[in-house]
Amino acid sequence: MSGLLIAAPSSGSGKTTVTLGLLRALKNAGLKIAPGKAGPDYIDPAFHTAASGEVCFNFDPWGMRPELLNVMAAGHGGGRHFVVEAMMGLFDGASDGSGSPADLAAQLDLSVVLVIDCARMSHSVAALASGYRDFRKDVRVAGVILNRVGSVRHEAMLRVSLERVGFTIFGALPTDEALKLPARHLGLVQAAEHEALEDFIEHAAARVETHCDVAALAKLARRDEADALEVPVLLPPLGQTIAVARDEAFAFSYPHLLQGWRGQGAELSFFSPLAGEAPNARADAVYLPGGYPELQAGRIADAETFFAGMRDAVKRGALVYGECGGYMVLGEALIDAAGSAHAMLGLLPVTTSFETRKRHLGLRVARPADDSIFQAPLRAHEFHYSSVVQAGKAEPLFRVEDALGADLGPMGMKRGRVAGSYLHLIDLDGDRS
Repeated sequence: MSGLLIAAPSSGSGKTTVTLGLLRALKNAGLKIAPGKAGPDYIDPAFHTAASGEVCFNFDPWGMRPELLNVMAAGHGGGRHFVVEAMMGLFDGASDGSGSPADLAAQLDLSVVLVIDCARMSHSVAALASGYRDFRKDVRVAGVILNRVGSVRHEAMLRVSLERVGFTIFGALPTDEALKLPARHLGLVQAAEHEALEDFIEHAAARVETHCDVAALAKLARRDEADALEVPVLLPPLGQTIAVARDEAFAFSYPHLLQGWRGQGAELSFFSPLAGEAPNARADAVYLPGGYPELQAGRIADAETFFAGMRDAVKRGALVYGECGGYMVLGEALIDAAGSAHAMLGLLPVTTSFETRKRHLGLRVARPADDSIFQAPLRAHEFHYSSVVQAGKAEPLFRVEDALGADLGPMGMKRGRVAGSYLHLIDLDGDRS
């Protein structure tokens, strides 16, 4: 089967830049590409899509059931060059160690190429690479890409050290200050906001084409066609006709969820609150995904057509559901970083604030408080810097546990057919044995 996982010993090693450069290099070569991102990341996939021209799917070994991962890999990657970027370090996962990129590689039979930041090491690279290669017998580490190499002499030392332990070197990328992407509180600045993104990707591709063995990497990435697999039971769609908010404020929706809803017969339409658009007037459900409403609070507060359309949706009995940023917008007010309060939709009795930042991060199991909206336990991810500063009376949406099973109490709220929480839903919980 195979396919390629671009991994690293730790975050910040340069795997995103290498992945973008490789995806564009494969595209330039005219190859069929299937980009993927390990874990519950909703920023990097947009960069992968920009580099490859193809939709990037998340492959989350903690949040997704194995049968769902297998179906997605067969449908998305089968017969194409399947390139997945890992998250964090190769063996980093949940609090108990599960759900790591290594687990994904073992589950999907992916060859692993390690991107190693060599800026502050020379011969020690062999010990590091050997440790990663030998740590798990079910994980196939095919070789390395040396990143941030300082000079020809530096590269020679690295190569000699790795060759002594029989390591394949797929490339050596010189230090390049132009290969840095701007970041903000949740990660990279969104692809849609990166004015020079195309130039950046082309530059990364040129570096990869010059300094890496693209043909060898393409061979590893090629994934065979597979027999069609039975699709497991999926998270049911919110409605038959679902209006989905999509713009810079509402950018964090998982493609596998939207595809799964379509596969179950739902019709999806998209609208931009920031562009003054309202949800489809025929929609029996409205989905407000996460994003960066805290950076667009003033524009959202002035979006009269959006507000009117949401009020109309509630009046006609549509299910309205918001995740993270969408949950904040469903509330009464959003306080921005400067301390200014902006009126939001007022559909839920909650006020959130970004004025004093506090990181909330973790993998979650969400158990529905009742079966009026969700009928089964779900796996989810929480990552935000805003906090609830005021909450009125409403029913809880979920009872939540962390990855170790510790009870985190109730989370989110609902009033009638309007509901939301800070959680990004990923998949049904299901049997993980």
